Amino acid sequence: MNDHFPVMIPGADSSGELIVTAPFDGKKIATVSCVDSKGVEKALENGHRLFENRDLWLSIPKRLEILDKAATLMEQQADMLATEAAREGGKPLIDSQVEVARAIDGVRLCVETLRTQSGTEIPMRLNASSEGRLAFTRLEPIGLIVAVSAFNHPLNLIVHQVGPAVATGCPVIVKPSMDTPLSCLRFLKILRDAGLPEEWCQVAITEDNNATKLVVDERVRFFSFIGSAKIGWMLRSKLAPGTRCALEHGGAAPAIIASDADLDMALPLLVKGGFYHAGQICVSVQRVFAHNSIARELAERMAKSANALRLGDPTLPETEVGPLIRHREVDRVEEWVNEAVAGGAELLAGGKRISDSMFQCTVLFNPPSEAKVSCLEIFGPVVCIYQYTDIDEAISQANSVPFAFQAAVFTQDINLALRAYKHLNASAVMVNDHTAFRVDWMPFAGLGVSGHGIGGIPYTMRDIQIEKMMVVRSTEL
Repeated sequence: MNDHFPVMIPGADSSGELIVTAPFDGKKIATVSCVDSKGVEKALENGHRLFENRDLWLSIPKRLEILDKAATLMEQQADMLATEAAREGGKPLIDSQVEVARAIDGVRLCVETLRTQSGTEIPMRLNASSEGRLAFTRLEPIGLIVAVSAFNHPLNLIVHQVGPAVATGCPVIVKPSMDTPLSCLRFLKILRDAGLPEEWCQVAITEDNNATKLVVDERVRFFSFIGSAKIGWMLRSKLAPGTRCALEHGGAAPAIIASDADLDMALPLLVKGGFYHAGQICVSVQRVFAHNSIARELAERMAKSANALRLGDPTLPETEVGPLIRHREVDRVEEWVNEAVAGGAELLAGGKRISDSMFQCTVLFNPPSEAKVSCLEIFGPVVCIYQYTDIDEAISQANSVPFAFQAAVFTQDINLALRAYKHLNASAVMVNDHTAFRVDWMPFAGLGVSGHGIGGIPYTMRDIQIEKMMVVRSTEL
């Protein structure tokens, strides 16, 4: 399959072509038409015009109909969508199939949320000045949305950004990762086949991969970003006055393993959370703090499990770990691992590149606290295990980095679990589960440099609406 995708901005012309290749072997997958600044301007004009003319707004029944049909079309095309995601992003087919199922469920979740959300009544008749009045609110779309997305969940991330926009009636311009634009383009085609008018959702793939012109425009009312903290915070600093935003960045997720933890239960969860998608997820298990009475056993068993994982072509059903998204990421991970080993870390598994795109699943024991693998987000197939003697020491180590997203604690002691929950710097603490657990209706938020705002489909839908009040004065009230 070697498809071509045209410009998906009504009225815009192609100004170039992006060649999309598979990260595993570099084979050409597809070509995608790009736009220049004129195309970006046309997208902004289209979206702004739709929102400003309220007679053009899509009714709630129409939005429900579109989303319902889109979910059905996605179910019919699920195998193709999973293969596409595996090819362009490198996530193994078995995990890409799960991603597609989540994405379909996410579209249905948009429908459920839209059907059940509502405004509120504001109390009146409480004093002389509020006598004879009734006040209530209802929800309206915030306006034109620009969504910039990441590569690691090429379909589900787009659903999280575009699905709520369609549900709430916001025109949206989405800029997918240049590495993985195809899943986004296929989802947009599904939405259009389901009845969404073309200008309500547009895809802007620019020749220079620069999102700044899209983001800073004063016509944009909400900016949604998933990607690196460096770029996210830079773009936020350039927003026009009044533009709201949500940022989802990365972390260096900690998991604390108490002396009483059930290792038979914990190990497969830690292995999955650490090496899922070659560690390229923002809440991947990265730093494991294990009580010194069980740390060596845990580390050696985890190394054995890491060595047993099947690495290779992500489109094959037997593959468990695929490639990193770019060759330079393999170079970076290799440098970081070598730095940690040179600094005294014990290499228990992996540590070597397999090819230009593949790196072995790696387990490091007691790397130095100042090593990059200990204080920065690895975003690769590397798990670090550290010894501790006291739970407060482990919590302090876990909190020693500027990132704060999801964390985990494994223990049979409810008081220890509650102490970890209270003191860990995290937006969510999993008890006896890995740090990468997520369902799409729960809040999902990075703290500090790890993000801004709250993700999760119902929370995103609330974020991109305003609560508009009406006050009625009547002698009959």
